[in-house]
Amino acid sequence: MNVRSATAADFGPITAVARATWHDTYDELEADVIDRTVDNWYTDDSMPLEAPGTVVLVAEKDDDLVGFTHAVAQGEKADILRMYVHPDHQGEGVGSTLHERLIAELETYDVDRVRSIDFAFNDTSRAFYEGLGFEQTDEGEVEIDGEYYPEAVYTLEL
Repeated sequence: MNVRSATAADFGPITAVARATWHDTYDELEADVIDRTVDNWYTDDSMPLEAPGTVVLVAEKDDDLVGFTHAVAQGEKADILRMYVHPDHQGEGVGSTLHERLIAELETYDVDRVRSIDFAFNDTSRAFYEGLGFEQTDEGEVEIDGEYYPEAVYTLEL
C-alpha cells in the first residue's frame, strides 16, 4: 500500500470512494441525499490542498485509490474532517495506515490534540477511533439537505 499527499487529479477517485462508503455505511440517509452531499463536500473547494494546516492523504493499492483522509491543524489542535476507506478494502489496515501517517503529518504542526467528527450513529467509526485511543468528548449536529443529524466528537491527546 502506498500513502501519499493528494493532488488535484485525485478528486475524482476521492469522490468515488466517498460515494461508495456513504452508500454502504449511512442507511439513515436517502440515496439522493447522499449523492448530493458527496457532490458538494468532496471537491477541491471543500478540501483545498494548499490551505495552511491542511493535510489530505490518499491510500493506493495496485494503483487504485482505496482510501483518503483530510485534516486541518489550527494552533494546538487538529480536526480530522474525513477518513474513508472503500467498502471493498475495509478491514485490510488501510484506515490504520492512513491514520498513522496523518498523525505523523499533524505532529509537524505541533498539535497536542486531534479531534474527529462523525455521525453519532456510525458504530464502525466509533469502534475505529476508540481502537486508536480516541475518546468521545462531545456531541453536535450537522445539517444535510435541510435535516439535522447527530454527530459524535472523538478526541485523542498526543
